[in-house]
Amino acid sequence: MADQALLSLRERNPDVLTCIANLSSDEVFTPPDLANQMLDAVAQAWADKHDGEDIWSNPQVKFLDPCAKSGIFLREITARLTHGLADEIPDLQERVDHILRHQVYGIAITNLTGLMARRSIYCTKWANGEHSVASSFDDPDGNIWFQRVSHHWVGGSQRIMTADELGNQVEKSQNGRCSFCGAPQIQFDRDESIENYAYAFIHTDRPNELVTEIFGEEMQFDVVVGNPPYQMTGGAGGTNDSAIYHLFVRQALQLEPQLLCMVIPSRWMVGGRGMEEFREEMLKSGEIRKLVDYPVSKEVFPGVEVKGGICYFLWADSHEGPCEVTVTRGDAAKTSTRNLDEFDVFIRDPLAVSVLRKVLAHEEDSIMSILTSDTPFGLSTNFADFRDEPRKGDIALHYVKSGKRGIGYVSRDLIGKNENLIDDWKVLVPKAGSDGGQKIPDSVVGKPWISGPPSVATQTFLAFTVDTETEARSLESYYRTKFFRFMVSLRKITQDALRPMYLWVPVQKWDQTWSDADLYAKYGLTKDEQVFIESAVKPMTLEEVEK
Repeated sequence: MADQALLSLRERNPDVLTCIANLSSDEVFTPPDLANQMLDAVAQAWADKHDGEDIWSNPQVKFLDPCAKSGIFLREITARLTHGLADEIPDLQERVDHILRHQVYGIAITNLTGLMARRSIYCTKWANGEHSVASSFDDPDGNIWFQRVSHHWVGGSQRIMTADELGNQVEKSQNGRCSFCGAPQIQFDRDESIENYAYAFIHTDRPNELVTEIFGEEMQFDVVVGNPPYQMTGGAGGTNDSAIYHLFVRQALQLEPQLLCMVIPSRWMVGGRGMEEFREEMLKSGEIRKLVDYPVSKEVFPGVEVKGGICYFLWADSHEGPCEVTVTRGDAAKTSTRNLDEFDVFIRDPLAVSVLRKVLAHEEDSIMSILTSDTPFGLSTNFADFRDEPRKGDIALHYVKSGKRGIGYVSRDLIGKNENLIDDWKVLVPKAGSDGGQKIPDSVVGKPWISGPPSVATQTFLAFTVDTETEARSLESYYRTKFFRFMVSLRKITQDALRPMYLWVPVQKWDQTWSDADLYAKYGLTKDEQVFIESAVKPMTLEEVEK
């Protein structure tokens, strides 16, 4: 058995966990290189707190992955402990049994990933199996637990008659949502034979009691590490999608570990539906010791695109103050030490912070003051009840159909929102822009469209409103500058360019054609800051706009 344990825990080449296809873009297997990078950060933080102690040489430290998939974190932790505890526990089999029985724990997200994680840790899908490297388990699950739990449906208005487990007729809702994770009932209220993706760790108000029940004793985990599922997908995106990664972070913090390290989408830093409170908690906690951000997710997870990028953070209960921030794009990595709570959102690059400080120091009004919100005139993107030729009293409707812009005509009486803006001059701007910094340089936002009165637009656009054509053309020139679009990019991390993304763009006087040179001079930007903006944002010429 000792020879078997040694064979199973030594380095693998090639590593099978680099070859497994991801479940989806929301349940992504962590590459071994990234997992080890995170564990290196954990080890450094532990040493700093414990007078240089090597965490892998401590037989008392307990580790938990509350969202185990491939088992990569637990496998690498086990391998490190197996090496680090060689002097403490010389006998290999005794050492492996101690590690797997008393130090390494996991909660699988599905039955399938439970089997995978056990295979990675125990070298067999059952911890007590004939070929398991562990010899101390009676339970086939070992310390990698999975049990199907149910969603808690609330808020359903549509009722149907169905049968319970005993065949009795019962009435139940069918269009509610789970009170724990926000999953849509119509999508995930499934038969017992089909995975329902009700993740146990976030389907409880008392995670401490859950882990006590799972592992049979009161547990105090020193380190929690993992890569949680990112969202519950309702099938069509948009309002059917509920982010859940932050729920795993919050539950893990309730366990009161010394260290917490997780991989999550970077969109929490700036946007994300319902992320405002979580973002504030993260930025103001003062306990995030390290933040490593990858704006292009495919550089971390090959073949997987997560809009806005991927990051991992290291939270430490003993840390107070500035955070070490590393932004990695390709082979280039920028590292700085920063206070995360300077702004209400996180800004990736320290040079961008320098620019923003200079702009905000002017204390000018935000251009949001002349910008409409989403669906500016109450007409949806797919609104089609317009005419190709105007009738008397009609107003122009700007729309996009099959990727092409067009102008139709509707009755003024049809407009029930922002009627007072119909007779203003407008600069229409697309609600959707680029993918939030996935590529550099980036266009950031789409091409503007000047619209004279009387006119409206569908939900495809937001509208800046001014009084005259001269002002509209001045505003359009400002919009096309790299400076303008750079300021938008600071709050835009995904495709949508909604009104809040324009908060830090200052209003100007609409009596000139604006250029970047004008704006760089006005705000006193250094040569380095100018070069940074120029390299980050694509040009948008008038000729391109008019095409």
